Amino acid sequence: MRKLLGLAGVLLLSVVCLAADKSVPDIAKAVDEHYNHLQAFSADFTETYRGAGLTRSESGKLWLKKPGKMRWEYQQPREKLFVTDGSTAYFYVPGDQQARRAPVKELDDLRSPLRYLLGKTKLQKEFDGLDLAPKVAPLATGNIVLHGQPKSLAGRVNDVVLEIAPDHRIVRIIVEEVDGSTTEFRFSNIIENQPVEDARFRFTPPPGVQVIESNDVTP
Repeated sequence: MRKLLGLAGVLLLSVVCLAADKSVPDIAKAVDEHYNHLQAFSADFTETYRGAGLTRSESGKLWLKKPGKMRWEYQQPREKLFVTDGSTAYFYVPGDQQARRAPVKELDDLRSPLRYLLGKTKLQKEFDGLDLAPKVAPLATGNIVLHGQPKSLAGRVNDVVLEIAPDHRIVRIIVEEVDGSTTEFRFSNIIENQPVEDARFRFTPPPGVQVIESNDVTP
């Protein structure tokens, strides 16, 4: 038991030293540089919501492509599709007779932090108080966890946590809303800069499905 505790202490110390070796600005700059060179991104994702005594977990496949294109194919526990070509967003549930559509600029969606994965911004300009998050345990040894208050979601979101792997990839995002609820995104099987056709980000309604304008196109 003493050996195990000693090993755990060494591992914990190594993580602390790794974070201490780099300042928060250095870490943020490395993440910015990684994603600024990224043109396309795909990954498996899990999305977990916790709030009002409820926990809901969903999973599926995500594709991102510059500039501002996203495709979320929810597979479990229910199929859903959220897709945007960079200017218009669509939400559709297979089997429904209607799909919803809205301009991207009008969206108030928690997926907006995903733009960090498209290298569209600099972390230190987007967050107030960007700093290490020592109270949040990383998913893997060697990962660094940052948190800050997103300027673009002020009034709705209290805090955003970013977990960063040693290769400067963001592998987890946790969004805490002002009501105390959280939405957590985890990414695995990440593939970067593999060509993705623009057609993947276009929505073609199935026969008989009506597309309606809506203020709510979030999954």
